[in-house]
Amino acid sequence: MPELPEVETTRRGIADRIRGLMVESVEVRQFRLRLPVPEDFSARLEGSILGDTLRRAKYLLVESSSGRLLIHLGMSGSLRIADPTQELRKHDHVIWNLEGDRQLRYHDPRRFGIVTWAGTEAEPHSLIQGLGPEPIGNEDLDGDALGDHLYAYSRKKTRRLRDFLLDGRVVAGVGNIYANEAAWRAGIRPDRSCGRIARQRYRKLAHDLQDVLQSAVDKGGSTLRDFVDPEGQTGYFQHVFNVYGREGEPCHHCESEIVREVLSNRSLFYCRQCQR
Repeated sequence: MPELPEVETTRRGIADRIRGLMVESVEVRQFRLRLPVPEDFSARLEGSILGDTLRRAKYLLVESSSGRLLIHLGMSGSLRIADPTQELRKHDHVIWNLEGDRQLRYHDPRRFGIVTWAGTEAEPHSLIQGLGPEPIGNEDLDGDALGDHLYAYSRKKTRRLRDFLLDGRVVAGVGNIYANEAAWRAGIRPDRSCGRIARQRYRKLAHDLQDVLQSAVDKGGSTLRDFVDPEGQTGYFQHVFNVYGREGEPCHHCESEIVREVLSNRSLFYCRQCQR
């Protein structure tokens, strides 16, 4: 599933290229996504002008003169800028025809994504209500402040650290890949009880989490199966994973074997020697 760095990569790839363009028409080829595409989606957007493209956690928010759009890439979704002469693919489900002979195409083989209206500032969509703070791109939240936030929210809780970090109400947009990678950098086992981790260790974890997320954004995200950016290019961060997907390989710190466990239907990767 595309995580925060992949969604941010997508945002950066389309934001400047669609801002200010008029939507000439919208073709919805498949209404049945994770949530049904609204019936008024095409008619309401026709003739509207697109504005800024924002990100909230793993959601894209596209401003338009007809309302704000909410897009989630699901398990296998992607957004691409295309020339209208390019042949449509089987799983191109929503096509925005923009002025200047340009198209924005939403592609999603597994159809677990979302394309809908995001609501208003006063009454946002329920999917983005109650989300925690953004771990990167937030000038008011440095590593120490994020660590203090995590420490405060973790008190008297027994959840595994990995599951705690994946809770969007605690911190927005952190996925399994980057939770595992940050825990390795911080020297904390991802299956440790979150309520038994000291404040200073949370501060280090927060700095490491911000570093790993920003590094992934700088490398265009991670491509494990389906993710491509708006130009159709894969990400590169998977080539520098320290633990994720490296079961049985040597730890980059101590050369002990990286361990994989499956908990809550997600894989945990860690080093028994370096992480406590």
